[in-house]
Amino acid sequence: MSHPKGKLIAIGGAEDKGTNLETGQVYRNNLNFFELGILRRVVEETGGPAARIEVITTASMIPYEVGENYLNAFGKIGCTNIGVMHIRTRQDAMSNEYIERIRHCDGVMFSGGNQLRLSATDGGTEFLSLLKKRYKEEEGFVVAGTSAGAMAMSNTMIYEGNAARAHLKGEVKITTGLGFLDNVIVDSHFEKRGRFGRLSQAVAANPGCIGIGLGEDTGMLITEGNKMEAIGSGLVIIIDGHDILHSNIADIPDGNPISLENLKVHFCEKGNGYLIKERKFLPEASEGSVIRKQVDVE
Repeated sequence: MSHPKGKLIAIGGAEDKGTNLETGQVYRNNLNFFELGILRRVVEETGGPAARIEVITTASMIPYEVGENYLNAFGKIGCTNIGVMHIRTRQDAMSNEYIERIRHCDGVMFSGGNQLRLSATDGGTEFLSLLKKRYKEEEGFVVAGTSAGAMAMSNTMIYEGNAARAHLKGEVKITTGLGFLDNVIVDSHFEKRGRFGRLSQAVAANPGCIGIGLGEDTGMLITEGNKMEAIGSGLVIIIDGHDILHSNIADIPDGNPISLENLKVHFCEKGNGYLIKERKFLPEASEGSVIRKQVDVE
């Protein structure tokens, strides 16, 4: 099977605070954007300031504010060829206008919010099939997403899980995401919301998947569906469950603490990378970067 030719950019968030799924509160005045540095990288990967990027606000409960926010932020870095798609229902996802716009853009950006809205609204639609087809077949086509938009990219998706109870079996809920990426599980706002236990439980239940914990103002650029490069100012944590030895998760009742042996963890800063299939940490991910060699001085 040939690898996808497009690029994925999964971003850890700090933009749409629409609804906090852990408390049910709606935050309206806290639309602080992730740093423009990451947005610049999205634009650069999509082909520069003239690129046509469609922002998809499906995940958000405050789509118009979020859409305006993106237009302003992209505008600040000189990009004005930006569209906003307020796809609120499955009927919207079937609309010819949106399908045509997906046919002609250079990339898309999924906003934050509630990732279950993304999978339930777009799953199985022609809109999503076309997006996947373009991502698979076209060099340079970009699918970016922040927060919920990043978490929905993979086949296996966390849709709920209170961080404080995530060490207990059954507290982390998993479903099928949008499926641009296989064998990974993405979590966002990673350090700020203390989600290490949440991603660890998801990986323990699906040890064939690599867990990717994205800090805020931090992301992963993923090429060929396999090679990841950390971007932004924060930290990406990789959780690899392939070598787990003892695990009690299948045998205990819900509500009991999980027990795991030999979970592997890597910390990635900007420029580090990781190969998903090979499960290999890369000190220098980007092509052409000079590997710093230790020179022995006599």
